[in-house]
Amino acid sequence: MQGPGSNHPGASGARHAPVRREPSRKTGSPHLCVGRLVDERVTRTCQFVGSELPSQPILRGGHVRVTTAFNKLLALDGASVTGVSFTPDGVVVEIRARCRRPVCPCGWRGRAIYDRSRRRWRHLDLGASKLFIEAEIRRLDCSVCGRVRTEDVPWARPAARHTRDFEDVVAWLVQRCDKTSVAALMRTSWATVARIVARVVVDHLDHSRLEGLRRIGVDEVSWRKGHRYLTVVADHDRAGAVVWAGEGHDHSVLEQFYDELGAEGCAQLEAVSLDMGKAYKKATDNKAPTARQCIDPFHVIKLANQAIDSARRWAWNLERAKIAPGRRVPGRPPKGAPPSPRKKARWVKHTRWALVKDPANLSDQQLDVLHDLRRNRSVLYRCWQLKEALRDLYRLQNPHDAESHLDWWLAWASRSRIPAFVKLSRTIRANRDRITGAVELGLSNATLEGLNSKTRLINHRGYGHHSATALIAMIYLCSGGITIQLPTQR
Repeated sequence: MQGPGSNHPGASGARHAPVRREPSRKTGSPHLCVGRLVDERVTRTCQFVGSELPSQPILRGGHVRVTTAFNKLLALDGASVTGVSFTPDGVVVEIRARCRRPVCPCGWRGRAIYDRSRRRWRHLDLGASKLFIEAEIRRLDCSVCGRVRTEDVPWARPAARHTRDFEDVVAWLVQRCDKTSVAALMRTSWATVARIVARVVVDHLDHSRLEGLRRIGVDEVSWRKGHRYLTVVADHDRAGAVVWAGEGHDHSVLEQFYDELGAEGCAQLEAVSLDMGKAYKKATDNKAPTARQCIDPFHVIKLANQAIDSARRWAWNLERAKIAPGRRVPGRPPKGAPPSPRKKARWVKHTRWALVKDPANLSDQQLDVLHDLRRNRSVLYRCWQLKEALRDLYRLQNPHDAESHLDWWLAWASRSRIPAFVKLSRTIRANRDRITGAVELGLSNATLEGLNSKTRLINHRGYGHHSATALIAMIYLCSGGITIQLPTQR
């Protein structure tokens, strides 16, 4: 008779623990084991130096399809993953569109399919490997477009070989650094980055940006040597956002903007700030005659400073004419003797910065120069007074006093008998309405000048651009109010 400790199978006290076997994996299974889930919970306690972490349950168990995993990782709109393969070029994810009826880029839906083919798009990298999206794409004979077109897919833009997520990341980076660095980071070419920028700009820009324009500013910016210019139009009511840009700086370029704006949009314009050139004035008179033109104050004061510089040279030549021909008299002049004509001419020559600078920024030596000019009743001191009186036009507390103030200044300048300021008075009288309009409406091209500096920075950051179209796309992207939403922010 066996004892209670016997190992005989028939022993009454012997009980065998059931053996739990792991399910065997089939070779060549199309599924990828991503994690395990088990019924029992295993508790671990990890001890560190001087502390103890609370016990946490760890789940183990069955299989997860690789297609399900990549569906969660990629989160592509309007598509589902059907397969994944690893190639020397990178990871290729095969997807299938959920929409059965193809959609034309114009929005028309059709049933008849012209033909089918397979296409591959570059997606955001998966770790250190490139990731490609591959799917069957169809072409349809669009009755609206009147030709055969490729269907529009939700994960990529028309005619693109990169997904929307990839292009949005590239555009977001281009807004902040140069294209060469972006191309190295995203492992693509410089030309590809340029094409992506153009597609993103076309996708985000629409005709609605030209709707509701009331006050705009127009200015030119040089982008390449050889007198190559761009015309930039900005909206004063949208913090100076660029609404239009074109190559060139003559009247025909600005007329293209007015033609795109339309007759109704031109009639809604209330004010246009521009420089004193004739080209933009001619285009605005022809296309938007009801809009009030406003000359930028910077250009008016610039003309006044040029008049002062011309008057200074005129006074310098008058003093030089008093210098007697021949050799200089050796030795020092006697004490109390007036300065020699040569020394006085040299002194007049070096009065430039005391005359053109803002009085609040003058140094002590420059203030002494002004005091000497006033004591000697020099014509240059009257020039300085005329310049400051013209600047007072833009310091008026009541803008409605601009017309009377300008009339008083024109009467003074025209009777000053200073050739440079007499000429300036004629120029200002010819543009009187446009100058007073800028004072009364409080408009200037300061925002446009800031945009010009930003445009030059964009051009220098890219070490120049091969065409005006590429630079215009960058201007729209960086200064047109376009906001790029990253995939991680959706």
